[in-house]
Amino acid sequence: MAEPMDYASAGVDIDLEGAAVASLIGSLSASIRPAGTPGAPVDLPGGFGGLIEFGDSLLALATDGVGSKLQIASQLNQWGGVGIDCMAMNVNDLLCVGAEPIAFVDYVAVPKPDPATHAALGASLAEACRLARVTLAGGETASLPGIVTELDLSGTALGYVKKGNAITGEHLQDGDILIGLPSSGIHSNGYSLVRRVMEHSGMDYTDDAPFNVASIGRSVLHFDGKDDQQFTLGEVFLNPTRIYCDPVVDLLHLAESGEAGFSLSDVRAICHVTGGGLSNLLRLHDSLGWHIDAPLTPHPEFEWLQVTGGIETREMYRTFNMGTGMILAVSQEHADAMCEWLNQRMIGTSIIGKVIDHGHRVTHAIEGVEFSHY
Repeated sequence: MAEPMDYASAGVDIDLEGAAVASLIGSLSASIRPAGTPGAPVDLPGGFGGLIEFGDSLLALATDGVGSKLQIASQLNQWGGVGIDCMAMNVNDLLCVGAEPIAFVDYVAVPKPDPATHAALGASLAEACRLARVTLAGGETASLPGIVTELDLSGTALGYVKKGNAITGEHLQDGDILIGLPSSGIHSNGYSLVRRVMEHSGMDYTDDAPFNVASIGRSVLHFDGKDDQQFTLGEVFLNPTRIYCDPVVDLLHLAESGEAGFSLSDVRAICHVTGGGLSNLLRLHDSLGWHIDAPLTPHPEFEWLQVTGGIETREMYRTFNMGTGMILAVSQEHADAMCEWLNQRMIGTSIIGKVIDHGHRVTHAIEGVEFSHY
């Protein structure tokens, strides 16, 4: 291979996307809803979810789609996990601001309606609602021949949090502990690079995975419901994104009650590890840094992608979650108790690092894995 593969050469430039989003935000006008009235915006760093005022509570909103993972689902005609992907990408963002997701609406765009496909999507969305504990409050299906060539799925999640209970990162301090929650696989980011590696490999998504897919804290779903340990590459790559409402919402309720000896103030910040990988941590505070000294073990498919595509290690951690789907920054005093509680509900959860005042950057136990901007 002449040059190592990366996300930008696969068609997605994270830095350019960031600049485009900044330009979009810079062109938006201020809210017409005055402070203190329902719908007035609440300033919140990080951008995982938007908060607005609503009486004694704050409403939280997040919107996202599944992305080019859908192209693999379309190629294989396997839609059982994509509704879960869509839900997860939205409700996991709401958790980052301390909000409990309560409702969801979806948007499906297709070149031509297909009842069988829509039935599969409906079943997937129903399972997603069960996992996220939310109501599917509505949705829209649009037939757009000439505009879309393949099915696209996105959605918006609604949540709420009591005033004063939002998690903003403002109480972060040097020495706070990072707890990593395991991912279920590649989730829903980096698939332009996944597809490019697959093209280079000469393998098909229906081929058996050339690695043992076993990994602590996750299972892989078979398309046909069979019960054995041989999985195809398509099954591995389409494994649904993990929804973290259980156990994170329950942890926040427990912290609010004080019954376990820790409080909400001990949960300093929450990071959903999506596009941009570990650089997402930089969104949580404008000056503190982050050091990962005991990372969770990446799932086997990450190693296969890296070796097959000749991808540099830093690029892997910039593009993919590398086995860690969510990170909680918590007080040092109660970190062990919270980690133990979480691990009882999500096997594979462990302490992975700490907040450190060494400049606004993410450093890692692996030399060369360092990020100074999102």
